[in-house]
Parts: sequence; structure tokens; C-alpha cells
Amino acid sequence: MRLYTPILILVITAGAALGQRHKLGTVNAETPEGLLLQQIGQTPDESKKLQLMEQFAAQAPKHEAIGWVYEQMQTSYLKAGQPDKALEIGDKLVAMDADDLDAAHQNLKAAEAKKDPDLIRKWSNQTSQIAQKVIQSPQPTDADEVDAWKKRVDFAKQLDTYTEYSLFSGAMQTQDPRKRIELADALTARNPKSQYLPALAELRFNSYRQLGDNAGALAAAEKTIATDQTKEDMLIFVANQYVEKKRDPDKVLAYSAKVVELMNTKPKPEGVSDDDWAKKKKTMSGLAHYMSGTTLFDQKKLAPADKEFRAALPLVEGNDQLKAATLFYAGLANYQMKNLSDALKFNQQCAAIKSPFQAKAAENARVMRQQGAGAK
Repeated sequence: MRLYTPILILVITAGAALGQRHKLGTVNAETPEGLLLQQIGQTPDESKKLQLMEQFAAQAPKHEAIGWVYEQMQTSYLKAGQPDKALEIGDKLVAMDADDLDAAHQNLKAAEAKKDPDLIRKWSNQTSQIAQKVIQSPQPTDADEVDAWKKRVDFAKQLDTYTEYSLFSGAMQTQDPRKRIELADALTARNPKSQYLPALAELRFNSYRQLGDNAGALAAAEKTIATDQTKEDMLIFVANQYVEKKRDPDKVLAYSAKVVELMNTKPKPEGVSDDDWAKKKKTMSGLAHYMSGTTLFDQKKLAPADKEFRAALPLVEGNDQLKAATLFYAGLANYQMKNLSDALKFNQQCAAIKSPFQAKAAENARVMRQQGAGAK
């Protein structure tokens, strides 16, 4: 199954939006710390500059310029492909200023580089919380400050949307179904109307199924098909669950009919071979007709049930267990409609297949022959 991935159109440059958060101030090159800061500022080589910053941080962690140094270090570590060190420095920056939006954003990018679902969730949430504070901040009374405030708010809004994308992207990339669900749930809690949630619906559903959690899969599928009945896998799953639980027969009929309609009209998905798509259409339609048939049979609507069973039979070829079940119930429906010839035929065909229905079908066929069904 190929999942839709929306294109992220946000291009966020924190420095341009927020400017320097930590000022360097006056550098006194006559002190050891000032000399290091001067060297950092004058060194064109990024690797050498990072070494000097590491030296400064080790020697002068209490210096007034340490925030400025940490800010440069976090960016340099990210550029150098060292996300763990970027996170370490980012934690220090956030400890210095809990509302440091850019440090939180940089940590989110480091978490994404590590492809760590837990860290992505943590820093997506923290970045969003800080961004919301900026968005909700009051407009300055000083007219000279309004333009800068508007830029900060605009940047925060973009970044808040990006934090939603980070949860979506993390869910799409991780192979752990539990982490996929956690990230999808985090996005739902963050923004139930997020533009990225529809693309995660099928992923969340399949993750529950991968875990063998039918209750979770059912809840996820029910929520989706309440507003979107284009997902045949969810429709057939929900209908089958209802059949097994003997509940909501009207929905079983509606969802099964919708599956048949989709399989007759839906174009082949991109990336799926013609052969695989033909097999899926046949399998899904056959099961849908069978479930409609058994539901109608339970409602004593024998003629409509028989019609569904007959529609299912050519589609369930190759699936012996489903074919046997379809033949067995088709036999019962026709027997109750006093169509003994077809009832005998269906039971004989069912008796020829090894299945839980085999013995009963053979007994039914024997009784029908005694009743003269073969002469019909």
C-alpha cells in the first residue's frame, strides 16, 4: 500500500525571523575568554571554529557570552551531522531560557535527523508550546516594535504548523507500529483538524492491525469511515467485525455494498500491479457479497440473501474456506425457499471441500436426496 505524503511548503529560517537571541557583547581580547571569542569570530574554518567553541564552553561555562557560544554550537553541530551533540547544547539553551523557540526548533530538527520518534514527539510538543506563547503575545504599544513583533508571530505560526508536519513525517518513517500510533495520537491531540491527519488515518489503522489490536483498529476505522467511505480496507474490516459481533446489520449491508461499489469503480492505485489489483477487487467483492448474504439470511430475507451468495461464488474461487461457507449458506437459503435442486447442488459442492462445514453439508445432502431433491 502506498501512502500519500503531502509536500511541506514551509521553509523556516529561525535566525531571519528571530535574530540573535544571545548577544556577544564587548569582547576583551586581553582576557583568555575574550581571546577565544575573538578567534571564534575570526576563524573561517567551521571545524576549527567548533573546536574553539567547545574549548570556550569547557573553560568558561559561566561566562556572559556562553549563550551566544551555545547558539553557534547547536547550529554547527546540526550542520556537521552530530544531532546528539546538538540536542545536548539545545537542552542547555532551553535551561537558560525556557521560551527559546529557536533552540527548541533546532532540537526538533536534531530529533528528526536521529529519526527518534520519542524525541520528535517531545520536541514537537515543546516547540509548539513555545510558538503558541509567541502567537498569543500582545501587540507592543510602541509603534517601532510592531513590525518586529509581527515577524515573530508569523514565524511562530509557520513553525507551529511545521511541528505538526514533524509528527506526521515521524509517523510515516518509523517502522514501529506503536510509535506510529503514539505520533498520530500526539498530532490528533495537538490539532484535531490538522491538514496531515487524513493521510495518517490508514497508517494508524494498519498499525493497530499489525499489533493484532482489533479493538484499536475498529475504533480507528469507525472514526475514519464516519466521514470518508473511500477506504475499502477499513469498510470491509468494520463490516466483518460487526458480523462477528452480530451487531449493526444495517451498517454491514451498507458498508459491504459500498465495498462492491468501490471495487467496481475505483481506479487502480499507483504502484499496484494490474494482477494484484484484480485479485484484491475479486477478494474484497467476494467477501462483501458473502457478508451481505449472511446478514440478509439472518434477517430471513432469503431471496436477497441467495442473490448475494450467487454473486459471491465466482469471486471466492481460490479461497476454499470462504467458498465452503458461501456454498453452505447458499444451500440453506435455497432449502428454506424450497429450491431443493440448487440446495442439494450447493451442499454437495460444499461437502467436497475440507472445511468446518464439510460434515454438515454432507449430512444435508444425504437428507435432501432422501427427500427427492435429486429428481428436481
